[in-house]
Amino acid sequence: MNKKILILCTGNSCRSQMAEGFLKSFDPELAVYSAGTNPASRVHPKAITIMNELGIDIGKNFPKNVDGFLNDWFDYVITVCGNAKETCPTFIGKVGERLHIGFEDPADAVGTEEEMLNEFRKIRDEIKTTFHKFYKTII
Repeated sequence: MNKKILILCTGNSCRSQMAEGFLKSFDPELAVYSAGTNPASRVHPKAITIMNELGIDIGKNFPKNVDGFLNDWFDYVITVCGNAKETCPTFIGKVGERLHIGFEDPADAVGTEEEMLNEFRKIRDEIKTTFHKFYKTII
């Protein structure tokens, strides 16, 4: 049976989009969605750039509000907000298992363009490694 997974954060512009992209790349049969409690206007351009470096296109994705998923059933709802200053949502829909797998927000990075991209890459690689371990546990 294919698993249905929702990944949540605040803006749905970086971390949750990357996690969605990785899970879909690991197994196209998974039903993976991402959403935010306060969705941004677009997916962060640096997130698109650094995912493209690994051959994963999230450029057509767009931030979605979690309200659109509240009546759905999910095997897993995973929050990825890592910074204490953020308020991660508590999903109230029908959920098999709730998990929190936190990551720092790469959008908070400062410095030169290359330094900011390197921070995005660092978080991307953490998300890839962590979600690959998660994926291996659900199959």
